[in-house]
This record gives sequence, C-alpha cells and structure tokens, in this order.
Amino acid sequence: MRPFYERDRSFFLQRNLLAACGKTAVRFYPKGPKAMKDLGICRLLQSLSKFTLSEMPRSFAAIRMTNEGLRLALRKALRWPAKPRFLAMLASALALTLVLLAGGCGTASSSKASAADTAIPTVPQVDTVRVISRQLNMTIPLPGELQPYEEVRIFPKVTGFIQWIGVDRGSRVKQGQLLIVLVAPELVAQRAEAQAKLLSAENQRIAAEAKMAADESTYLRLKVAAATPGVISDDELEVAQKAADADRARVVALQNSQDAAKATLHSVEEIESYLRITAPFDGVITKRNVHPGALVGPAGGSGAQSSMVRIEQVSHLRLVVAVPEVYVAGVERGAKVNFTVPAFPGRTFTGTIARLADSVDVTTRTMPVEMDVWNPSWELHSGMFPQVSWPVRRPNPTLFVPSSAVARTMETTFVIRVQNGKSEWVNVKPGASNGNLVEVFGDVREGDEVVLRASEELRPNTSVSSHLVSAPY
Repeated sequence: MRPFYERDRSFFLQRNLLAACGKTAVRFYPKGPKAMKDLGICRLLQSLSKFTLSEMPRSFAAIRMTNEGLRLALRKALRWPAKPRFLAMLASALALTLVLLAGGCGTASSSKASAADTAIPTVPQVDTVRVISRQLNMTIPLPGELQPYEEVRIFPKVTGFIQWIGVDRGSRVKQGQLLIVLVAPELVAQRAEAQAKLLSAENQRIAAEAKMAADESTYLRLKVAAATPGVISDDELEVAQKAADADRARVVALQNSQDAAKATLHSVEEIESYLRITAPFDGVITKRNVHPGALVGPAGGSGAQSSMVRIEQVSHLRLVVAVPEVYVAGVERGAKVNFTVPAFPGRTFTGTIARLADSVDVTTRTMPVEMDVWNPSWELHSGMFPQVSWPVRRPNPTLFVPSSAVARTMETTFVIRVQNGKSEWVNVKPGASNGNLVEVFGDVREGDEVVLRASEELRPNTSVSSHLVSAPY
C-alpha cells in the first residue's frame, strides 16, 4: 500500500501549509510533480510560520515570498549554519520548485477551488429610522453669578477727618441712616466768613434804603415848592431828582450783593452737609476700610484712598447668565428659571428673566441675560455661582435623528439616507442635543429613512437592504 503522501500528496501538502501559516489561510493548487514526495520539503514549508502566502494564480506570475525570507526559513529548517551564498541558491531552487508544483493544475479539485474562490457579492443589511419633526423644549445647565441689585462704594465729597463711624462689615442699614460723621475745621471758618459777609451786605442795603427814602422825600418837597414861581430854581429840583434815582440804584446793587452773600453761605452749608454721610438705600455693609481719626478726601484730592465703606442691596439680587449664541433665540422676558446653589444642596430657587443685553460678546460668543431674584430672608448672597437650568426653545419645530445616525469625517458631517435601495450621503449641520436625539439642519425632510448607525464605510450609491426599526425617541 502506498504511503499517505503518495496517495494524496495534495491534501498532505495543503495541511502542512495551513499549519505553517497560522494567521492567514493558504489556498494552494496541487497537482505538482512527483519530486515533491520528499518529506523534507513539507517540513521546510511547515517552518515558514512568519510568512503569509496569498492566493496563487495558476501561472504563479507573482509569488509573495522574498529570497531573504526563504533564506531565514531554510536556516531554521536545516538547523545548521550555512553560508549566505548557499542559502540564496537553495531559496531560488525552492521558489522554482513551487512554480513547477503549481504548473499542472487542471484537475477536478482545482475546479472546485476556483469555484470556492469566486465570492458571491452580498447586499449589506442596515437598520434605518425615520426623521421626525418636533418642538425643541429642553433645559441645559449653565453657570451664573449672583450680583447685588444695587451696589455703592461711598467716598467723601470733601477732605476731612473721620469723627465717628457707626457701621461695620455685615451691618444692615436703612435708607437715610447716618453712617459716618466727618470734621473739617476750614469749613467752619468758611461758614463764619460767609455769615459775616451776608450781615454786612444786609446792613449796607438798609443804610442805602434809608438814604434813598430821605432823598426821595427832599425831592418831593422841592417839587411842591417849585409850583410857586421863583421859590425853587429848576437846577435845585433836578439835582434832588438825580440824587433820589442814584439812591434807588444803590439799593438794588446792595440787594444783589446781599443775595450773593446769602448764596455763598448756603453753598458752605451744603458742603458742611457732606460731612454727615447717610445710607442711600436699604442694604448691608459689605466692606469697611476706615476708622475714626483717618484723613479722607475725594478721589484725586488730599487724603484720597479707597472707598470708606461699600453697601449692597441683597434683598433683591441680579442673576447674570452668559447664554451661548446658539440658544439666544428662545429667550423670553418674564419666563421663570430655576437654579441651585452649592450652599443649599437639594433646594431649588427661582428667578425671572428681566433684562437682555441684545448684543453678543464677540470674544465669548455669549449674550448676558439678567434675572431678578427676590431674597427677602437674605439667604442668598452676592458673588455666589449658581447652576442654572436654562430653558432652550425653538420658535418653530425642527428635525431630529438619533445621535448614532450622524457620522463625521475630517471634511463633513452627514447622515446616510436610503432611497430606492441606494445609500446617499446628505450633509447636515448638527444642532442641540436632547437625550439620544440631535437636531439636524440640511437637505432632509420629515419621514426620510436614514441609517441608524451611520459610518463612512457605507459609501454613497451602495445597494443596501434596509430594515425600518423603531427609533429610540
């Protein structure tokens, strides 16, 4: 009985080749010459574990093994050192033997292998969903900042020394409450001088009025006497008249001087009132920088420094939120917005949208929006950073697809629409995300079928077998 390799040497050779190439299947066409009965060749081929033979055509015009690789395999199979020249000759001989082995392919087994190698093209099956239209109505978390509704840093109007200060950091004050008293000795002297000038002007006016009354009386008597011819000359009568007119003018001038002195005194008294500093509104003192005896003054003047105190209104706060440009379209004045603060975990506060900047910051591409927050119990404080649940709305319904249906490449973002069994790439612009859905803007319509799991591996105009599934809406 013939040995195994003589009965079916093609199967034996193929088994050894598969064992030698563990990563990739090797299809080999048998029907080689009888010289290949030698088991040494099989052991040699089995040692080629580092090489992969692709499918070989019958002509073996391109065999994908280099002489260098064959030399390494021969060295491993022979297990004894050999000169490079000898290994090169052996590798060339082996390559020629492999070509001769494939030369006589024409049997029935060869026909079966060719039939198996002919791959039947298959149509890829994909799951599709429909594009839906709905009104975007969701909330997104945005950071905000609480600010006092009113904030004032109080500086002195005049230069002086602090005589008394009745508030400190954290003091709650009412509108009109006295906060600080200053003293300025030079203002006392200015006030006394203004009062003296006013009294002098009044005395001068009184004297002028008395003289005017006397001159007017003299003029009237002379005028009566001049009715008798030859008693009073015309010159005397005219002199008396002019004197009375001059007295009246002098009285008017002195009256104006008295009014000026009175205004000067009032101005000094107004400046003196600045020495008593009161609260402009109800609030809390958040900063105090001065103490009794300190010299203070207006900005840029003698004793100028930082503000004496800072007062903030915290019963009414402003919540400022920087809204991204993409979300500003649905902002409505008067809408209620919820927010939380780290100081009160688990509690939710509410604010009302009151003021919009109506201008987008070119640096951050956001628009500041202010909300009114009433804080009657003074629990919230200015400077807090709340987390705002900002409502996002669209004025009109928009189109949505699952987020997995949107594919991205370096050049574009697209969905794959299936029409008439063919795939089509449709460029879209993603919008807001709502759960597992994403807004899309582009050449898509409500009801279009798109691939649920889009990928650039599915090329355009590819025949596909679609299966419409229920979208996770």
